Amino acid sequence: MMTWLDFDERDDHYLGLSGAHVVATPALLTLRDNLADVLQARAMMCVHGDAGLGKTLSVNAALRALAPADVCRVQFRARPTPRDIRHVLFDALGCSGAPPARPIEFDALLKHVLAERPRVLVCDEAQWLSRECFEFWRHLWDDRRTDIAIVFVGGGDCYRVLRREPMLSSRVYVWQEFRRMSREQVLDVIPVYHPVWADADPELLAHADVHAGHGNFRAWAKLTAHVVTALDRLGQPRPDAAVLQWVFSRLGGHDA
Repeated sequence: MMTWLDFDERDDHYLGLSGAHVVATPALLTLRDNLADVLQARAMMCVHGDAGLGKTLSVNAALRALAPADVCRVQFRARPTPRDIRHVLFDALGCSGAPPARPIEFDALLKHVLAERPRVLVCDEAQWLSRECFEFWRHLWDDRRTDIAIVFVGGGDCYRVLRREPMLSSRVYVWQEFRRMSREQVLDVIPVYHPVWADADPELLAHADVHAGHGNFRAWAKLTAHVVTALDRLGQPRPDAAVLQWVFSRLGGHDA
């Protein structure tokens, strides 16, 4: 279990890549506007898309600007049960004492804490959630005493589960899908993303995207980390075709 206080901006970047910047992409700017509306309405939002497209980074960056003191971020690495969510929230919200033994008492405690002041509950890796888990989040949100907005961040399974359950999907105020960067977006974004690409030839960037980046921020972070290592070892100021070929050989796969 992780809470908002366990993360700083460096944690947002895959591999903790030194020198990486948060870039104001169209997706991030749209997300910030959407989140502002969701927070004002105390509503639910679903941010979904394939892995590595910058969903979590964008949500974290936007919420640091919009509601830094109100965020409670939880994350799961396996399929949780409603009981797991109760205990994760108990810790993340800083509840005192021992967790109640009975679900009805546990839920009453969580609702009491969530009624004390505004909260933004961010559930990352929400693709691991079952229908019963989503129903539990809805149960908390539906209570008139709680003062919460909920942001689900996850892959396609998260979207599909929510969409096929009318009781759930009808309560989602905003849906936002993240997609791969187009070639034009790569050429605009990547030189700003990390200094190692600042003066790179557009053809070199396009070549790197075809063979390793694939319009995916996480793939570009991994590619960039390898390029930084290569330049340090070779004493070169900027990447070239030979550096990229060495990196591709490290990344493996058919494209290498």
